Amino acid sequence: MGVGLAAEPVLTVKHKRRSRTASADPAQQKPANPMVGMASFYGAGDGKRTASGERFDPHALTAAHRTLPLGTKVHVTNLANGRSVVVRINDRGPYSHGRLIDLSRSAAEALDFIGRGVTKVQIAVV
Repeated sequence: MGVGLAAEPVLTVKHKRRSRTASADPAQQKPANPMVGMASFYGAGDGKRTASGERFDPHALTAAHRTLPLGTKVHVTNLANGRSVVVRINDRGPYSHGRLIDLSRSAAEALDFIGRGVTKVQIAVV
């Protein structure tokens, strides 16, 4: 006399797991290589503190970038003449619209664009 109950299908939902090493903060993730944009240089403020806390040294091969993690090493190539240099990100900026990276005076000299003040570059995280 019992009425048989039809078995309901069981749905299973699988969730993708986040990698424990991946960061949710985009500033902590490695960007797609390479990036192309305009670079400028700065030399004023010798001795002032950078975003990393160290004193700015225009003779060091350093740079400012808006989002790359501080301490990141970046290969910068001047697209006008093919010269390149590796710099370390130790500051935030540039704050001028349309600029990708601000380089120390020493890095700008290595790329040979001091006279123009700005140049088109390609940057790639090392």
